[in-house]
Amino acid sequence: MQSYQEFLDLSVGFPQDGFEIIEDELFFNDLNLMEMIETYGTPLRFTYLPIISKKIQQAKLMFQQAIVKNNYRGTYKYCYCTKSSHFKHIVEEALRNDIHLETSSAFDMPMIDTLEKKGVVSKDITVICNGFKTFQYKQYIIDMLHDGYKNIIPVLDNKEEFNIFDDEIEMDTPCNLGIRIAAEEQPDSQFYTSRLGIRQEDIIDFYYNKIEKNPNFKLKLLHFFINSGISDTPYYWNELEKYVTLYCKLKKINPDLDTLDIGGGMPFKDSLVFDFDYEYMVNEIVSRIKEICAEHDTIEPDIITEFGKYTVAEASGILYKVLGRKQQNDRERWLMLDGSFITNLPDVWALNQKYILLPINNWDSEYERVNLGGITCDGQDYYNQEAHMNSVFMPKTRKVQYLGFFNTGAYQEVLSGYGGIHHCLLPSPKHVIIRRNRDETFNFEVFGEEQNSKQVLKILGYTT
Repeated sequence: MQSYQEFLDLSVGFPQDGFEIIEDELFFNDLNLMEMIETYGTPLRFTYLPIISKKIQQAKLMFQQAIVKNNYRGTYKYCYCTKSSHFKHIVEEALRNDIHLETSSAFDMPMIDTLEKKGVVSKDITVICNGFKTFQYKQYIIDMLHDGYKNIIPVLDNKEEFNIFDDEIEMDTPCNLGIRIAAEEQPDSQFYTSRLGIRQEDIIDFYYNKIEKNPNFKLKLLHFFINSGISDTPYYWNELEKYVTLYCKLKKINPDLDTLDIGGGMPFKDSLVFDFDYEYMVNEIVSRIKEICAEHDTIEPDIITEFGKYTVAEASGILYKVLGRKQQNDRERWLMLDGSFITNLPDVWALNQKYILLPINNWDSEYERVNLGGITCDGQDYYNQEAHMNSVFMPKTRKVQYLGFFNTGAYQEVLSGYGGIHHCLLPSPKHVIIRRNRDETFNFEVFGEEQNSKQVLKILGYTT
C-alpha cells in the first residue's frame, strides 16, 4: 500500500510552497516542527512573522504593477484590517511595511495612540475608521483628530453618525470623511442588503444636505465591502461596477472625493488545492475601475484595500498530539487530540471553515481514513472533512502521532477569547512567536504560556 506521502503527492501534489518533508517529518517554511513540539509541547500555537511582511509586499507589488500596466492615474494604499488580529507582534510586523490601518471599534484608537507614543507610527498615518460608532469610539476619534492625527477618516455607517461628529469637530483644517455604501448581498443570502452602510440611493442627497456646505468636513472617500470577498464571479464584477459608477456620479458634484476603498476579502490559502490567481484579479480590478471611470469621463480614484485574513492567516498554525485512537464501528475511526476545535479554531465549528491539515511525523507509514475529535464533551467538536475531499486521511500507525492545522492566523485567537474562559474550561494553549534573524537563523519567543488553573479560577471569581 502507498505511504501517506505518496498518497498526498498523487492526490494534490506535494511538497508545496512553504512545506517540505525531511527525514519523514514536516517542515513549515524551514521550521522544524518536531523540534518545536519537543521544545514547547502541545497543543502549541505558533506565529511565523516574516510571512506577514511577505504577503503585504506581494500585494503592494501586484497593485503597483497593475497601475503601471493600465496607465492608471490613481495611487494605491494598503491598510491592515486590525480586527483580524490585534496582537502587538502582528500589528508591528505589518507596520514595518509602510502601510496604514483600518479600525472597527473603540479600543482600536488607544491602541494606535500607544503605537504612536512608542514611535512605531506617526500622526500622519492614515486610519480608516469603519464600524458603527459608539459614543466611546466617536470620542476617541475626535480626541485624536484634535491631537494632530490629520489622516483619520471616520467612515459614516449611517446618516445619524454625521450629526455626532458635526457637533464636536471644529478644526483649522476640515475633517476628511468617508461613506460606506450598503452593499447588495448575494442572491442566496437571507438579506437583500448589508446591515452596514448607507443606502446607495440616499448618498448623493445626503451629501447635498449635510456635507457640501459644511466647512468642517470634506467627503474624501467612498467605501464598500462585498461580504463574499474578492472573487472572479459575475456577482462581484456587477457590484464593483455599481459602486464605481456611484463614485463617478458623486465625484462630478464633489471635487474633494478622490479615494475608493474596495474593502478586504482577498482570500488566503485554506486548502492544498487552493487555486486563486492574485495577479489576474488585482489587474482586473484596476482595469475595470479605469474603464468605468473613462465611460463617465472621471479621473480614476486612489485605491485603498483593507486586507486582514490575507495579511495574517498564512503566518500561523496550531499543533496537536493524538492522545488516543477509538474504533467506534466498522467504518469510523477517531483520533482524539489534546485540544479542541471549538476553543482553539472556532471558525471550524461556527463557519465550517477548512484549514490545511497535515501530519507532522510518520509520513512513510500507510494511510487511513479518520475523524479527528477534540477533547471537549461536545458533539460538535470534530473535524472530518477537508476542503478538497469528503474525508480526512492520516498515517496509519501505532506510533506517537502529531498533526498540525496551518494558515490559521486570522480571527481564531480573538474569537477564542485569548486568555479567557473556554468551553469545558480548556486552557488557552502555549503560543510561540518566531522571527528570522539577519543570519537566517530563527528567533523563538514564548508570547504566552499555557493557561493554568489559578488564572481560570480567578476569572471565574473563585479566587482573588
